[in-house]
Amino acid sequence: MENARVALIHDWFPVRRGGEKVLEVFAEIFPEAPIYALFHFPGSQVEEIEKREIRTSFIQRLPFLKKKFRHYLPLFPLAAELFDLQEYDFIISSSHCVAKGVIPRPDALHVCYVHSPMRYAWNQYYAYFSPDKLGFLRRIFIPPIIHHLRLWDESSSHRVDNFIANSKSVAQRINRYYRRDADVIYPPVDTQFFEPAEQEDEYYLIVSALVPYKNIDLAIEVFNRTGLPLKIVGQGPDYKKLKRKAKTNIQFLGFLEAEDLLHIYQRAKALIIPGEEDFGINSLESQACGVPVIAYGRGGATETVIPEKTGILFQDLNVQSLLGALDKFKGITFNKISIRDNALQFSRDIFKEKISVYFREKWYDYKS
Repeated sequence: MENARVALIHDWFPVRRGGEKVLEVFAEIFPEAPIYALFHFPGSQVEEIEKREIRTSFIQRLPFLKKKFRHYLPLFPLAAELFDLQEYDFIISSSHCVAKGVIPRPDALHVCYVHSPMRYAWNQYYAYFSPDKLGFLRRIFIPPIIHHLRLWDESSSHRVDNFIANSKSVAQRINRYYRRDADVIYPPVDTQFFEPAEQEDEYYLIVSALVPYKNIDLAIEVFNRTGLPLKIVGQGPDYKKLKRKAKTNIQFLGFLEAEDLLHIYQRAKALIIPGEEDFGINSLESQACGVPVIAYGRGGATETVIPEKTGILFQDLNVQSLLGALDKFKGITFNKISIRDNALQFSRDIFKEKISVYFREKWYDYKS
């Protein structure tokens, strides 16, 4: 790939989560490649990304972007299509929304790493837009808007030559919604940074965006009943609603810097994942710290949590099922070394090697 002109595409940069950590590895592999994103909030990413050339779309200039960017969703497909990529031979997109829908040159190779097909248009539509959550006007306008997005999402999938999924669960969704096969390469976990400590406290932990499909309200209901201490790390549009529901044993910590997040992980009794994850990098960050996981037993958690060895999986999205998992958890003695050993299989170095080999193979196959 020595002579290939490469462009990296990412949906957007408001905060640093799992998708951004994947993009960081892509940027290491291709240090000269410009990064395209619909918008970028300066200072939200690690220095290695902040100092790179980030080319944004017209969305960057729209008013009230920081607080209202989700309201501009109907414009996102257009913004992605307006990126001029005609000078590039190799397009690598990192997509959970519209990044895969860029328009490459006809003779260019486009490889897309999918964190999930557009959640609010497909498998999590009712978590976001069930009629009981919408006012009168939204019930009129949102369904046709999302219908249009689904049509665009499926048709734009044909602009991708090769799909990579971040889990088997996401690969199944790609096949269901796009009728395309996807290779699975699990995303990177910084196992050198996330490591165990001796100290342990009595609290349980959630590390999550505060959005509907994460089902944080289920965990709050359970911990309201039990009175057990729960710390919640994360930001999102559901913050105020969730805060109103929570009793005093539940603490909201908002966004934490990396070092503070590490210490919170290390001292927790267990990480709680109350919703279906695409992959769930927080599950493995916790395990890298030797901390077990109590997770809903669908989606990515089934690929990262070994039942009764690195955590507990509960089978139903209801209070009784999660309560039962907590009771079961209390009766098991977990081994920190075994838990961490599981996380080491997903290390950043392993991901970088696998993804580098994949890119080289697809490039040489394409050019041969």
